[in-house]
Amino acid sequence: MGKTVRETIKEIVRVHLVEEKSMCFGQCLTAVGWVGGTLPELYEEDGMIEVATSDVANGGFVVGAGLKGIRPIYVVRYQGFQWYNAPIIVNYACKSKEIWDVPCPIFIRSIAMEGAIGPVAGSSHHSLFQRMPGSKIISPMTPNEYKYAYNEFMKDNDVYYISEHRKSYDNSEELHNVINKNSDFTLFPISITRFDAEKARLILEKEGYKINIIHQLWIKPFLFKDEWKEALNRSKYGGMVLDDDYEEGVASSIAHTMMIAANKKVHTMGLDHRTAGFHPDTDNLPPTPEAIVEKVKLIINEKL
Repeated sequence: MGKTVRETIKEIVRVHLVEEKSMCFGQCLTAVGWVGGTLPELYEEDGMIEVATSDVANGGFVVGAGLKGIRPIYVVRYQGFQWYNAPIIVNYACKSKEIWDVPCPIFIRSIAMEGAIGPVAGSSHHSLFQRMPGSKIISPMTPNEYKYAYNEFMKDNDVYYISEHRKSYDNSEELHNVINKNSDFTLFPISITRFDAEKARLILEKEGYKINIIHQLWIKPFLFKDEWKEALNRSKYGGMVLDDDYEEGVASSIAHTMMIAANKKVHTMGLDHRTAGFHPDTDNLPPTPEAIVEKVKLIINEKL
């Protein structure tokens, strides 16, 4: 068995600090399990910088490092906290290359999770950066995808928003597209929904349906490949974009792009349009395999 996503991230951070002589900023980096075991045991003298519990101010430290050409890694332990530091990242880091011809490359490790953790911390929020110039968004769920994301960042001068998910950390397998010559339906999953979409596909296949699954790694820029467009056009009942962000964000935007390009109806599934609570009964979770199966059947039976 190869390395897990957790081990891959840990090694990337080690290389970035020790060999690239860069810096890693974040809250509680060394104090609480090295962020799920994704950080090497390095300290301030090595470039591992513990910052205060002040997300607005921390964004300023990271932007300053980026403007100095340090190419910092910024660990945001919960994606929901991104709302606090987004203004300074968007208004300075994302715009500086275009306005002042001064690049500000930052590798933002924005970490999603869910499971009764309340209204602020949970789920993914990559839609926050989707419409802003100067940023790129990628959501790696496998070891090779994460290495690819880091390598792309090191060749680029934009802000890279890495939409991580804690549930992917134990994964050591790569995810592969399944494209049938002719299919009933095509799933386009993003982030952690990629794993449950695969489970849903297997359930539907056992019931006699032909289901494509086309994994979405890049969120921005979103490139609708010709092969994917052809697969969607050959899907009798269209397709569906799945996300663990709110349905009205990235999922709806990508679905709209697909529908224009392929002239096929593309549905969406994501978080409900409501605030999550701490109790399991009030949680707001990504689509389960069972929910995906149910919605696909409703679409195929032309009830949606």
